Amino acid sequence: MKNKLLSGGFLLLAGFCLRAQEVTYEEYELDNGLHVILHQDKTAPLVTTSVMYHVGGKDRTEGRTGFAHFFEHLLFEGTDNIERGKWFEIVSSHGGKNNANTSQDRTYYYEVFPSNNLKLGLWLESERMMHPIIDQKGIDTQQEVVKEEKRLRYDNSPYGELINEVGKNLFKKHPYKDPNIGYMKDLDAATLEDVIAYNHKYYVPNNAVLVVAGDINVPDTKKMVEDYFGTIPKGEDVTRSYPKEDPILKEVRAKAYDANIQILASVISYRTPGFKERDAYVLDMISTYLSDGRSSKLYKKMVDDQKQALQVGAFNVGQEDYGMYLVYALPVGETGLETLVTEMEEEIAKVRDSLISERDHQKLLNKFENQFVNSNSSVEGIANSLARNYLLYGDTELINKEIDIFRSITREEIMEVANKYLRPDQRVIIDYLPEEPQSN
Repeated sequence: MKNKLLSGGFLLLAGFCLRAQEVTYEEYELDNGLHVILHQDKTAPLVTTSVMYHVGGKDRTEGRTGFAHFFEHLLFEGTDNIERGKWFEIVSSHGGKNNANTSQDRTYYYEVFPSNNLKLGLWLESERMMHPIIDQKGIDTQQEVVKEEKRLRYDNSPYGELINEVGKNLFKKHPYKDPNIGYMKDLDAATLEDVIAYNHKYYVPNNAVLVVAGDINVPDTKKMVEDYFGTIPKGEDVTRSYPKEDPILKEVRAKAYDANIQILASVISYRTPGFKERDAYVLDMISTYLSDGRSSKLYKKMVDDQKQALQVGAFNVGQEDYGMYLVYALPVGETGLETLVTEMEEEIAKVRDSLISERDHQKLLNKFENQFVNSNSSVEGIANSLARNYLLYGDTELINKEIDIFRSITREEIMEVANKYLRPDQRVIIDYLPEEPQSN
């Protein structure tokens, strides 16, 4: 009886916390198509201004990969009113911080300032959108920056190319087959005209969402938003039509080589649905079940009990059009890659063939409740969630109701989705090996 009372009290408290942390916001659209979301939070004298553009690595033509990531850097070069190289100095000298990041599907810029510098944050982002300086000098400078990043993060980093190898083997037609950072030969071949045309196509108000979150006065903020962004011309509507992939109907085997590793790896990968699909949420739960934490099925079995793997994991790479589901392991000692594949498949098969226990199901729900609370625990996190939910999912209110999707996922649905996507005849197995031996 005591345990039941404690459990009931915990669930009651969790429900109260989730209701108490509901995110309020207001959203509207300017005449030029810029979507605006405002969230007021006066708990700290800080404000986040952010702009997310619906442009990522997949938005390119053959021979011109990596443009979105390149623009992540290029649009810090300067504008008609910001001297070249002064962007970060302006931000830091006013007590702020800023950054940007790019995925295959979107690019995100943001600043965090003391709330009395809201106007500065809006001005910076309007400058970036309205009249960035795009010239050959900036292109040459940022090409070198991107090349150095590629060397650091991919070329000279252990397992740095692993995700790229998965994309290359899962996709043959869709742009996801190419790395988000692109190929350096494509950037080298890009002309000034190519870069200017890309900017005019994607970095326009009707292909973006502006989020202002934090210690703000809403009427004053609306006026500032109109003043800084209202006169920016609307761009042409962005249309996308990417090729569909043929289904994978039998197991594919591949090899990849990495000169930076000594311990090889085995990767089982599957092509999965885009992150807006309900099945993608279920796959997130399956990956957590298999490998999140020391008590997870794969870790406890292969690392702790059988001592076959130095490391093991499963995760669902969410993307807009298709996802990528990976299960990987690094062997211990003389354990062979085929042994790793057999052991990983055994745990995946259990999810396909039988219901997970009620206890494990409840543990999953608890973990996702905790993740949901933590994702909205800061104004920065809220700004990112609001932008992403509107721009990529088409539903801003997911910031409050996404947890309901996870709560509604049953044990039966977990088994059904595993059977749908994580089958041996739909997988690509990659042997990720040290540098290819030289032939005599």
